[in-house]
Amino acid sequence: MRVLIVEDNETFAGILADHLQRAGFDSDVALCAKAAREAVESVKYAAVILDLGLPDADGLSFLRLLRDAGHAMPVLITTARNSLDDKVRGLREGADDYLAKPFSADELIARLQALLRRPGVLLKDVLKAGDVALALDNRQVNVAGRVLPMRLRETVLLEILMRHHGAVVPRRYLEAQLFGMEGEQETNTVDVYIHRLRRQLQEAGATVQIHTIRGVGYMIAALPQVVGVG
Repeated sequence: MRVLIVEDNETFAGILADHLQRAGFDSDVALCAKAAREAVESVKYAAVILDLGLPDADGLSFLRLLRDAGHAMPVLITTARNSLDDKVRGLREGADDYLAKPFSADELIARLQALLRRPGVLLKDVLKAGDVALALDNRQVNVAGRVLPMRLRETVLLEILMRHHGAVVPRRYLEAQLFGMEGEQETNTVDVYIHRLRRQLQEAGATVQIHTIRGVGYMIAALPQVVGVG
């Protein structure tokens, strides 16, 4: 699989390329948005690793152009910007995951591998899992066609789980994505949001539910089928 690294720091990009090679990935490096645009038009990439601080354009502008042109490959944003608003903007523009710098190469590889095997389905600007749909442009959640009102953090949490549909999302990762650098949170804060979201989906009769993997994290997956006997 070939991955495009869009990163203006040539030394850092080279380090990423070395780690990707050890993990079995081929990669190309684009040091600016113009070079990245030319690359995606000539090569079919399995994924893009995108830094937001590019010299000739904001990384989100490039991402918007990428999606508008119909390129659907997973995009993993890497950036020093770590506020909730930045993450929401990135995900809204079509990013599939968001990794704040500094990060370990092992985490980057793990995130990339997870994106490449995800079963979640992204249709245009709508993320779907079972009969639950999340519109990325206005954060509206629908269950079987009915609007389900939610707060911003609950939609962010739902989006993360939906993008990893069928896979366990570590609790510590959810904490980092929801709260970033906002300081210490109560140890049960994520649990509170999970409880609210789980209850909302259950009350709406969704065909997917949030499962707790004790000591690890959470997963959104289909409800077990009940088969009648006799």
